[in-house]
Amino acid sequence: MREFIVEADGGSRGNPGPAGYGAVVIDAVTGETAAEASESIGVATNNVAEYRGLLAGLRAAHALDPAATVHVRMDSKLVVEQMSGRWKIKHPDMKPLALAASRVFPPDRVTFEWIPRERNKHADRLANRAMDAAAAADAPSAEGTEVGAAEAGSTAGAAKAGTAAGADAERAGTTAGVAEAGTAATASSSAPSASSIASAGEREAAGAGAGAADDGGTGAAADRRAARVVAAPGWAPADMGAPATLVLLRHGETPLTPQKRFSGSGGSDPSLSDTGREQARLAGEALARRGTVQAIVASPLARTRETAGIVAARLGLDVRIEDGLRETDFGAWEGLTFGEVRDRHRADLDAWLADPSVAPTGGGESFETTAARVAAARDRLVAAYAGRTVLVVTHVTPVKTLVRLALGAPPEALFRMELSAAAFSAVAYYADGNASVRLFNDTSHLR
Repeated sequence: MREFIVEADGGSRGNPGPAGYGAVVIDAVTGETAAEASESIGVATNNVAEYRGLLAGLRAAHALDPAATVHVRMDSKLVVEQMSGRWKIKHPDMKPLALAASRVFPPDRVTFEWIPRERNKHADRLANRAMDAAAAADAPSAEGTEVGAAEAGSTAGAAKAGTAAGADAERAGTTAGVAEAGTAATASSSAPSASSIASAGEREAAGAGAGAADDGGTGAAADRRAARVVAAPGWAPADMGAPATLVLLRHGETPLTPQKRFSGSGGSDPSLSDTGREQARLAGEALARRGTVQAIVASPLARTRETAGIVAARLGLDVRIEDGLRETDFGAWEGLTFGEVRDRHRADLDAWLADPSVAPTGGGESFETTAARVAAARDRLVAAYAGRTVLVVTHVTPVKTLVRLALGAPPEALFRMELSAAAFSAVAYYADGNASVRLFNDTSHLR
């Protein structure tokens, strides 16, 4: 009887985003590569792509010898634990893939082992090649291609294009009628008390929360519908363990905040005002009462470092700087109000409002670029703080971007967000790729 080692991997540029998988079948005796498989699968999540890689590797091994025994090695803890039966599988788009993988060989002829990523380089290389091909084919991505809107008030009756404004800037005029984003899924539409901050890690009994749905990529909607009704015996909601919980705190007020001026990463980098420092102090008191924050990460800009420093002093923690959390660079619009930008750069403003890939006048940063940067920072934080609660002190655009991506909401939802200075939000990220938004724009600690 032949023995094979299957190494598999998968991933996406965005989670969900352009995705692909890779798998290699190795002869366990000779160590030689017996088969390879890789494929671009359009838009999918990391977990779905990983399962697709596993399935392809097992099928390739079966094609070589249906009577073989197989030892699977993957750097996905989720897939290894679920296929080994130690973790339950909940997500409907992963169930049919796991079920199909379990049926390629008899279960007693397949074993699973988790390995670190550096030992899975062959499959990783194949998966990255497939992801590159998916991205080149212009597969739509939920991250890095759409996003981010600005802190914006709206004038009554304004059209969508007229309701967006810059990230630390708000449109001059009234904020009446601006709907808060986060009314979909599990996001709260009213501000909860400070005592609920950082409780996002308490998962809803229903499971997945507000995360974007995985695209199983199984090719048949009927298969997915059937999997939701007839699951394998014993499958139940996944016990994913404690999530990485990001408590998002917008910095306190600066002198520019009440004036509703664009204040990004390319301007004067203002410090907090006296009001902003008091807001930071109150935020620190609220977090101290809750007692759940274990680490603090901040944008490198002065207003966020100052806010984080005040909170850190109260909590007795250090502050780590994450460059990916900085605010958008608004180019020539820095320091201007929305009305001033409209008067001086109307054509550029209209283009910017209509297309997230367009940068502000004078070589600023597009929301598309900001979104990709923020999503990458999020991924680093989720990996570094798995099972922990971390305070993330950042700006309007990064907070809105993180909330929108977690909700899986369309881009236009961001044009309806309002985020006050020193406001809390919280997102919990689970090992299956889902996220749960439990509160939005909580400023009860300031009252």
